[in-house]
Amino acid sequence: MSKSTNYSEKVLDHFKNPRNVGTLEGDNVAVGRVGNPVCGDLMDIYIKVGEGDKIEDIKFKTFGCGSAVATSSMITEIAKGKTLDDAMRITRQDVANELEGLPPIKMHCSNLAADALHEAIKNFKEGKQGPVEPAEARFACPAGEAKGVPGLAEYAGKGVYSGYEGTERFKDKRVLVVEFDHKSVEFALELTKVTGRVILLSPLKELATNDELKAKVKRSDVKHLKQAELVAVSGGSEVEKVRINDLDENEEYDLFVDAVVVPA
Repeated sequence: MSKSTNYSEKVLDHFKNPRNVGTLEGDNVAVGRVGNPVCGDLMDIYIKVGEGDKIEDIKFKTFGCGSAVATSSMITEIAKGKTLDDAMRITRQDVANELEGLPPIKMHCSNLAADALHEAIKNFKEGKQGPVEPAEARFACPAGEAKGVPGLAEYAGKGVYSGYEGTERFKDKRVLVVEFDHKSVEFALELTKVTGRVILLSPLKELATNDELKAKVKRSDVKHLKQAELVAVSGGSEVEKVRINDLDENEEYDLFVDAVVVPA
């Protein structure tokens, strides 16, 4: 089966073993969000600023492809320990270079990583600090660039849904929930009350949530697909199937579903 993308070993390493996954809370913390889940990528970068305006800690959470995870992971390594001014000078090309290259169709992911970091720094300097969830994304799909997952925008409202509300419309349907944070995991568990066919797609080895929710997923009827990315959504008038890229096995396959749920 042909591959839609080819990743370098370093990209695969950061995808399979991402650094600094999670969120930050407390004083001197700010967060930047960029992207658009309907385009296929959404990224949050959290920074904690210490003495001398240096980034003493940094975390991320990402919804998107392998490159989105890898670039998020890499930029946390590049930025940690730098001053805010030096971190603002990190470019999309810096991220791609450190990863030893990205497929041309995935270069927009490195742009997201840099922009999310810059947004967090901007928010910190403007006093938008504290343990708060970021608001809506700062921008949508970059014009003229790769638009992430084919079919997500096309099937919006026709099998693709944003946000975690209204389980009844998914009654007895085959539902794919793309994990982003604890809300997505909670929604997948809630869906098991109305359908026995719930799939939770995770880009990482472990769910980006707390131990209690991880245990609930293991005990539930939710099918958990790990280290996998959503490559495409297709169908007729409604969603009929998705293409999944399993980076652990380095192969793509089709999965028949009735609905796809992504972050709002």
